[in-house]
Amino acid sequence: MIIIDAKDKVLGRLCTVAAKHALLGEEVIVVNSEKALVAGNPKKIIEENLDKLKIKNKGNYRLGPFHQKSPDRFVRKTIRGMLPYKKTRGRRAYKNVKCFIGVPKKKLTELNVNVEKISYLDTPNAVKPLRRRVSVGEICKSIGGSYD
Repeated sequence: MIIIDAKDKVLGRLCTVAAKHALLGEEVIVVNSEKALVAGNPKKIIEENLDKLKIKNKGNYRLGPFHQKSPDRFVRKTIRGMLPYKKTRGRRAYKNVKCFIGVPKKKLTELNVNVEKISYLDTPNAVKPLRRRVSVGEICKSIGGSYD
């Protein structure tokens, strides 16, 4: 079981590490997903995500596409984009990925993780200093999501 702290990490780089470990058969838990950073011009990133909300199925809204407005689901769907999720191997890997807002002590104890002795996976490539960035939490709030 691998626990990744997403605080101040670049989302794409973090998700590639998570996807690779999931494909290798390990269970991946991402905590503090609302604090992950997306590199680029904040206005442009938020505008792109607002434009994605306009993509709809005109016939039946229940058929998708479904847009994630919660930070944990947003990160999980980003990881899904890096997996071959339509194939059996990718589906199995995607089931091993769990994302959380903050560090949920109750959920981690249910998963038999010692909360006091959590050792996070070190992802040195994901800690690139960025000038222009926006957090996943800010993106989700701007597209209409709410979380605590």
